[in-house]
Amino acid sequence: MGLTRDHIGELVRVVDERNTGGFNDFRGLDINKKFICTKANTTGLDESKYKVVRPDRFVFSGMQTGRDRCIRIGMSRECDPFIVSPAYTTFDVVSDRVLPAYLFMLFLSPEMDRRGWFCSDGSIRANLDWDVFCDIEVDLPSIEVQQKYVSVYESMLANQRSYEQGLDNLRLSLDASYDHCKHDCPTIKLGELLTEVDVRNDSNLPTEPMGVTLNQRFQPSRGQIEKRERYKQVAPGQIVVNLIHVGRDAAFPIAKNDTNEILLVSPDYYVFEPKDIDTARYLMGWISRYEVGRYGWFICDVDVRGRLNIEKFFEMSIPYPSKKTLRAVAGLQAAFKSRSDINERLKSQLKEIAPVLVRGSIEEASR
Repeated sequence: MGLTRDHIGELVRVVDERNTGGFNDFRGLDINKKFICTKANTTGLDESKYKVVRPDRFVFSGMQTGRDRCIRIGMSRECDPFIVSPAYTTFDVVSDRVLPAYLFMLFLSPEMDRRGWFCSDGSIRANLDWDVFCDIEVDLPSIEVQQKYVSVYESMLANQRSYEQGLDNLRLSLDASYDHCKHDCPTIKLGELLTEVDVRNDSNLPTEPMGVTLNQRFQPSRGQIEKRERYKQVAPGQIVVNLIHVGRDAAFPIAKNDTNEILLVSPDYYVFEPKDIDTARYLMGWISRYEVGRYGWFICDVDVRGRLNIEKFFEMSIPYPSKKTLRAVAGLQAAFKSRSDINERLKSQLKEIAPVLVRGSIEEASR
């Protein structure tokens, strides 16, 4: 069957379709090659200047490729068009030598990201110019071989999306339960449900310090690790909250230690022992609500970081249901968290399997 080597520029064509159709679904593009709802304020913007992204169309941003060490690119799998910033480059595949889905799979490999990082310019933004991007060469098997491996990937993607749709339905039930509590339950201050714990790492545990994300997860700390004995220990079942950037993010980075091991976090974080396990699960869902993050932004201190004072955090009032309702909502929250973790693993596996499938297709074509 053999392989052909082509420059990307030979396979694609820039499409500059402006939004004359009145679309108002604004999207951005993240470093994980995913389309996300834009964080920019779109009020009063001239929507006609934005670019339309139709099914199978690509979006490319060469900005900061060298800094992020990845090629920021995405391909629309949506049925309906959406719009992106005019600063992005939008393009279609126009060659019959490559399937759009296969071309996108090529960009899911760390090798391709490293190539983009290597080819980025030396400016302060470390951009990957469009002409340089188009000059990148790719090896392509026959369309028949491409289709074989794309079908495998698309099948796995469909399974993950089906699972995610079920997760969205569970989220609706959970939100409805919290809304019921909001309107029908008495309130209580957070300080009555949480007890601050400050156990330092005097035993010098070898565990690597963790940070806390906005989606309720721990992740390896990106900061410079110094004086490890100053870091705080987080026992199983305890809750960690980062109050430093509440005003900036209008949200509470919060996570609960669901492992059987002691974790380490920054000494700037707050560690809490919840009243009980059901309360802990209930709080994880409530504090993560958008309206609660907005309220935290409203009451935060006015320093440059947007820090929320711990006393104000403890003074926040939340609805607190009866034991029966609390147990029911906590059960929903635990199920949602468990399924969310599974969904994240599925998405991670998809990203990892794409390079394996591409490698398999090239090996098959080379025989």
